[in-house]
Amino acid sequence: MRRLIVNADDFGMTAGINRGIAEAHERGIVTSATLMANSDAFDEAASLARSLTSNNVHFSVGCHVVLLDGEPVLPADRVSSLVQPGVRNGHFRVKLNDFVIASFRGKLDPDEIEAEASAQIQRLQAAGVQPSHFDTHKHAHMFPAVLRPLLRAARARNVPAVRNPFGQVWPLPLGEVLRRAQLWKRFAQLKVLRNFAASFRREVEAHGLRTTDGSVAVLVTGVLDLKLFSKVLDNIPEGTWEFVCHPGYNDADLDRVRTRLRRSRAQELELLTSPGAREVLERQGIERISYREL
Repeated sequence: MRRLIVNADDFGMTAGINRGIAEAHERGIVTSATLMANSDAFDEAASLARSLTSNNVHFSVGCHVVLLDGEPVLPADRVSSLVQPGVRNGHFRVKLNDFVIASFRGKLDPDEIEAEASAQIQRLQAAGVQPSHFDTHKHAHMFPAVLRPLLRAARARNVPAVRNPFGQVWPLPLGEVLRRAQLWKRFAQLKVLRNFAASFRREVEAHGLRTTDGSVAVLVTGVLDLKLFSKVLDNIPEGTWEFVCHPGYNDADLDRVRTRLRRSRAQELELLTSPGAREVLERQGIERISYREL
């Protein structure tokens, strides 16, 4: 049996993304979303989350924990190891590489990671949204020194599940990867990051949280179309997987946000609400579930 959670990231980033995620569930195949506690359109997203999840087991909302490329929920002096060194405005580091290097050099205080994650989860709960799971902006929880304090925060706040950000070594036929030059670099990066997959599984089990067998579509983020969607689903093995997506509207609000995903959000929304996407799922016999059904 193959089951699939279709999770939309960045809930709360803008009103256009909120609207896109709601439509991708109501008219499309999205079954889950993760909400950013420190986002500009948080209040609207929280209201939508309460409405969409009310008596609806087939839709769930988790916490999209942000530890880079944003601002902390806690005062900057309480998470000083997480903010950009030498910057007075209290912003997190912008680049993932800088964050990862700081992590491996032991410069990120695990207690501060736990406290900030707990504060972000608590903000959702205070708004009436009990997270079904958590994941992280830019998959920062792939790295053990970041993962452990996040799992502690989730367990303490009664969040039962976490995204498994690791996918298959070959999520697409090799020929498909080779034909698309924009996938080469990302494929190489994901292959290296697979080295953390076994330790991820051990830590999640040790902390008593649930997770899936892995994530799909991370490789094709930003370039997803119906052909790639079909190829990805053709290659999903038995088990429960998460399809990571980013639907939304490319509007003036998004112009004010630092993100590489702009036109692709509208393209993904069109795909996720298309008859073609449903046909692929039906043809493959894949059951869609939410994190509440994991």
